[in-house]
Amino acid sequence: MEWTIFLRWLHVIGACVLLGTGAGIAFFMVMAHRTKAPALIAHTARIVVIADWVFTASAVVVQPISGVLLAQALGWRLDEGWIVVSLALYVVIGAFWLPVVWMQGRMRLLAGAAAKENTPLPPAYHRLYRLWFACGFPAFFSVLAIIWLMLARPPIALGF
Repeated sequence: MEWTIFLRWLHVIGACVLLGTGAGIAFFMVMAHRTKAPALIAHTARIVVIADWVFTASAVVVQPISGVLLAQALGWRLDEGWIVVSLALYVVIGAFWLPVVWMQGRMRLLAGAAAKENTPLPPAYHRLYRLWFACGFPAFFSVLAIIWLMLARPPIALGF
């Protein structure tokens, strides 16, 4: 297989994993939260944290490596506007993703304690959930924007 085709494939798979895992994790966490069942929320959050570390973290590492190698192989400069904007959005995604992983773990602990004690979810859980939910939007739309930038490669003039 030609090297550039392999790099394109790897980069597209990484983007699919980031988008798909993010959307899937959000869906399952929201659905679990809607049940208001602490044991189910704790179980779902445990699986979600594992999925984030196995799939999302792997793609987070692969994407910049495959992207740089692909750009070099195709003769694209890393200071092209659409690449710079993509990289900036990638930093935005990371700035939201890292706290979200921590929040998911904390929500798991809070929900697990509520399940064990047979009590309702505590206010701290609900605060974290609202923050977790809010953090998902900029991260998700940043992933969508990066995928669009990868496909369209629009000319973006940067002032530096």
